[in-house]
Amino acid sequence: MYPEELVKPMRQELVSAGFEELYTAKDVQDALDQKGTTLVMVNSVCGCAAGTARPGAIASLQLDKSPDHLTTVFAGVDVDSTNKAREMMIPFPPSSPSIALFKDGQLVHMLERHHIEGRSADMIAANLAGAYDEFC
Repeated sequence: MYPEELVKPMRQELVSAGFEELYTAKDVQDALDQKGTTLVMVNSVCGCAAGTARPGAIASLQLDKSPDHLTTVFAGVDVDSTNKAREMMIPFPPSSPSIALFKDGQLVHMLERHHIEGRSADMIAANLAGAYDEFC
């Protein structure tokens, strides 16, 4: 578990962009039970989360289409919500950071850590934009 004072700025980066923090398994289930599209960002303290995943997810929201609901869980901090989110992302193995798009509660697009590492925020935003064009 990471101390809250360490992760607070990392949380705030997404919250300031309109993401809702999910702290419990019920929060995740309620978010995914909503109609429409829901983006779930599995936040992390790693460098690729700070350098490209969070900025890419945020940049993707500036495009023509975007998800109806924006949510985030924090790996290594919010254990219950992260475990539930990862359960909903099966068959993909757990990875942090990761970004998943759900439509009416069904997983329709997934960016795993290996899709994020070594890529720019613009590349991540473009990948998500393609998913938004198809599903949002």
